[in-house]
Amino acid sequence: MSAAARPGRLPVGAEITTEGVHFRVWAPRARLVEVVLDDGGLAVALAPRPGGYHDGVAEAATRGTRYRFRLDGGPLLPDPASRFQPEGPHGASAVVDPSTFPWTDDGWRGVGLKGQVLYEMHVGTFTREGTWEAAARELPELARAGITVIELMPVADFPGRFGWGYDGVDLFAPTRLYGEPDDFRRFVDRAHTLGLGVILDVVYNHLGPDGNYLKEFSGDYFTDRYPNDWGEAINFDGEGSGPVREFVLANAAHWIEEYHLDGLRLDATQQIYDASPEHILAALSRRVRAAAGGRATLLIAENEPQDVRVVRSLEAGGYGLDAVWNDDFHHAAVVALTGLTAAYYSDYRGTAQEFVSVMKRGFLYQGQRYRWQKKRRGTSTVGLPPATFVTFIQNHDQIANSARGHRRHLLTSPGRYKAMTALMLLGPGTPLLFQGQEFGASAPFLYFADHKPELARLVRRGRAEFLRQFPALAAPEMQKQLPDPADPATFEHSKLDLSERERHTEAYALHRDLLALRREE
Repeated sequence: MSAAARPGRLPVGAEITTEGVHFRVWAPRARLVEVVLDDGGLAVALAPRPGGYHDGVAEAATRGTRYRFRLDGGPLLPDPASRFQPEGPHGASAVVDPSTFPWTDDGWRGVGLKGQVLYEMHVGTFTREGTWEAAARELPELARAGITVIELMPVADFPGRFGWGYDGVDLFAPTRLYGEPDDFRRFVDRAHTLGLGVILDVVYNHLGPDGNYLKEFSGDYFTDRYPNDWGEAINFDGEGSGPVREFVLANAAHWIEEYHLDGLRLDATQQIYDASPEHILAALSRRVRAAAGGRATLLIAENEPQDVRVVRSLEAGGYGLDAVWNDDFHHAAVVALTGLTAAYYSDYRGTAQEFVSVMKRGFLYQGQRYRWQKKRRGTSTVGLPPATFVTFIQNHDQIANSARGHRRHLLTSPGRYKAMTALMLLGPGTPLLFQGQEFGASAPFLYFADHKPELARLVRRGRAEFLRQFPALAAPEMQKQLPDPADPATFEHSKLDLSERERHTEAYALHRDLLALRREE
């Protein structure tokens, strides 16, 4: 074994070389860092490098080798930049060689924003099997229906048997629950063959509460200087933030390079805090475009306060993303469809004028006072093209923010639902459908998360408290009836029955015909 330095392509992680596997990790406070191979327990001391990095080559390691790091003689730890965790976040990491996959998409030029129809997919519930392989079999039908871009919910690995993915802890490792890394690549390759783009929802505002080992390597990954709704904020601008920024930028680029993804959807960007001269989102925009090597890429933000800086150009002082989710359209649509006016729907009326304004200007709120939050909401959208705003009447959050996770078509009249669907699919915004919406799926979409018992109890309580903002769900008798996120049945009930495409022919034909009209006109 050798501890000689090698220029790995990623700033940290395991890279296969002609001499073995090169390991590099950032552990600025450790004096002795070893990589320990599971096969025989062989260990090699990594050489310290400037900036708190340690690296070296393990000649006995190869593709598939399981390994962990050990800091100053302490416990064995998984790699912060592991490309695969076969036994989950608490297990050993596995060496992956991304260069061996036989891609067939050489002629694929990527996807831009214009003309796209997005389709939000949770791989674990999209099919009964809940795997990449099973989902790939359904891609031809999605293409025939008029979908152009698959927007995958997060896949960074997380503990447990099921989850939404927003509590991921291994940012470089697609979860073992859906298959192996090459199964993910095969899914993307198949999509490109069919003319479908694929983008991935990524979470750079926090990491999950279980299986997150980053602080074992450095406390500088996180900061307590900013509030965060889900845990500790990631440190993009404080002491020691340089390697943290590089870690996240490399992660974004690696999805584009190693998985041929066409872009990213960035979760809750309002809680990505950065006072640096260049905001991390602007730096990410540059890095992703560079990683694509000339392919078109699509970057979409979720931003609850509706701050258009995320989509203003880099030259205009913005962050250079392409589109942003339009909650105003959704909230007005729900009021019009269902009459619900509680909680964050209370400042919407669902009137024709609201929809005229949203179609013309993107956001309905552009600095007006939002009584629900007791502050101003939104920013001016002047100069932004209509396609910048992603419009939807269903998404994973909003369906689950109810007692039973019912789809919108079950909560309104057929006429109203058809009219709102037509407005969304034929309007000037970029439409997004949630899985199953195109055929009127009967399956609910509930909040599910498989955690250890104590954490599961806290999650269950937190979910109930969140839903209390809706008076109809605040009563004790209703709270008792809320589905348990940790119950496997909650997960199973959320799985689609794809045979409903044949049974719900009217709903399916409506969506196909409207998308054909959008495409042709």
